Amino acid sequence: MDSQGASISAQDSPRASAYQLHKTNQELAARNEKLAEMLKASRDKLNVLHQQLEEIAAPPSTYGTFLEFSPRGHTAEVFTANRKMRLVISPLVDPTALVPGVQVRLGEGNQVVEACGFNETGELAILIEMIGTSRALVADHNGEERLVKLAAPLCPNEHTHVRSPRAGDTVLMDSKAGYIFEVIPKTEVSRLALEEVPDVTYADIGGLDSQIEQIQDAVELPFAHPALYRDYDLRPPKGVLLYGPPGCGKTLIAKAVANSLASRIGDGSSSYFINVKGPELLNKFVGETERRIRLIFERARELAEDGRPVIVFFDEMESIFRTRGSGVSSDMETTVVPQLLTELDGVEGLTNVIVIGATNREELIDPAILRPGRLDVKIRIERPTKDNAREIFARHLRSTVPVHGHVPDLIETAVDYMYRDNPYVELVLVTGCAEVLHYRDFVSGAMIANVVDRAKKYAIKAHLSGDTTGITAEHLCAAIDAENRESEDMPNTANPDEWSRILGRQGVRVMHARVVGLSREEGHR
Repeated sequence: MDSQGASISAQDSPRASAYQLHKTNQELAARNEKLAEMLKASRDKLNVLHQQLEEIAAPPSTYGTFLEFSPRGHTAEVFTANRKMRLVISPLVDPTALVPGVQVRLGEGNQVVEACGFNETGELAILIEMIGTSRALVADHNGEERLVKLAAPLCPNEHTHVRSPRAGDTVLMDSKAGYIFEVIPKTEVSRLALEEVPDVTYADIGGLDSQIEQIQDAVELPFAHPALYRDYDLRPPKGVLLYGPPGCGKTLIAKAVANSLASRIGDGSSSYFINVKGPELLNKFVGETERRIRLIFERARELAEDGRPVIVFFDEMESIFRTRGSGVSSDMETTVVPQLLTELDGVEGLTNVIVIGATNREELIDPAILRPGRLDVKIRIERPTKDNAREIFARHLRSTVPVHGHVPDLIETAVDYMYRDNPYVELVLVTGCAEVLHYRDFVSGAMIANVVDRAKKYAIKAHLSGDTTGITAEHLCAAIDAENRESEDMPNTANPDEWSRILGRQGVRVMHARVVGLSREEGHR
């Protein structure tokens, strides 16, 4: 048995050695793989460090604007360092990435080595008009005009279908390279006009029922029944003038018309109300005001192309379109008025564009604007009567406001107090007769609204003092007295002729005006 066991051990010994050797080889192979991976990682790190060292040691790159390919295909016209240069294009650059206006990086030898996109910062300019399809006439903030080219993003093609820039657009420009790169979504017209439907309705306007009916007949009927107008071969009016004393609702009516048109047609976005800010039209540079008027009407025509009604509203119209030849320091109106006349005549073919003007000095507007065919309809907005005043008070003094007593009784008391005999100014006419105007002769809708606001403030102060009864008749009468006292110093008594216009009697001159102001003696409640 011992000899047999010895024989088996002798046979197992070579097998164990072979197994141990195989296991050792596997461990050494795994260790070698790890060492190889570590060497490779170290080599990659060394390469990265070497590349970074080379980049640090490399000279700085310069940039330029690619203009066009040279007649020789491997060179390019580039504007860099304030000069135009012809440079070699690196073979590594994709030629399709080199389009007009793109920014390129230049290598150490001034060769084009990379296309880097388009400029995103720079100076702004206003596009005046397009010259062909690839050039445009623009004006910078100083009004200096220059001819520039359109960069690739602005050039329409069958792949991008981009919109061509239009007159009045604000564009991003590199004046030295002579390129515009982008249309900035802030046009000049948007600064001059408000293109949204106001939230004012006819229900918010009191005491002007007859005037509202007139403007509905003039403006809304053509849009509500276009087929009837075509059957009767009747063209809708191109313009409406709202005139009358200040604060009597001219602007409110224009806003309510836009809101009513939107509700008649459908959703509130179906009509446009371009509220032109008159003073911002004025510009010291010759021709700028006329150009801005032209831009506004171009915008109106563009919005009206899809059949939506567009209202162009000029508030304080006399500030821009005065009678020609009446200028004191300049005769700007001699060119501004003809520009508006041209635009009004140009609106003739657009049945969904109408111009509404508002003024309290209608005698200063050039007569050519007011003739039939331009501002066809003239609607006078009168000062409110006692009945009108009750309606206006009811619009502002609602039953939801804390009041002491019944609202109709408070309104009746306030109206009687406002329209009582209370002399304001004494006028001596050229005939020698004297005429006294009372405070009631100067009541306006805006004044009534302010009276209600004052009464609310008095009621709030009383509430803070412990009196929670709400608005009383005394608060309303005190507010009326406060309005009267504040208005005593407002009229221009140095120019008596102004009172002739206030009287509404043409041809009657006022020689002398004296403010009586009896409200001071009465005191206030």
